[in-house]
Amino acid sequence: MTTKKTAARKSKVLASVRKTAKGLHVAGVMDQATMREFDALFLTPVEPLQPAWIRALRMREQVSQPVVAHYLNVRNDAVSKWERGEKRPDGPSLKLLNLVKAKGLKAIA
Repeated sequence: MTTKKTAARKSKVLASVRKTAKGLHVAGVMDQATMREFDALFLTPVEPLQPAWIRALRMREQVSQPVVAHYLNVRNDAVSKWERGEKRPDGPSLKLLNLVKAKGLKAIA
């Protein structure tokens, strides 16, 4: 299990590595394609979410379905359908849900 201290240390190391890579790109040692691939490593991963996970995220954040819908800029019934498994979130909604999973609802507020 990762502690906050370990996570903070990893974050600092990754920031340093990214800064070094950017410097290599500016110096002409790393080409644009490699830099794009490197930057992709720092994106928040997007994984499909099961209906129970979506409901658990909402319950963890202690908000109603309409509030989640407002944050994600979707219709109120969309969240209900996701939680019942009738539909699956995709695109920007799925990305935002993954951010909420990783960092909490305040990350997208």
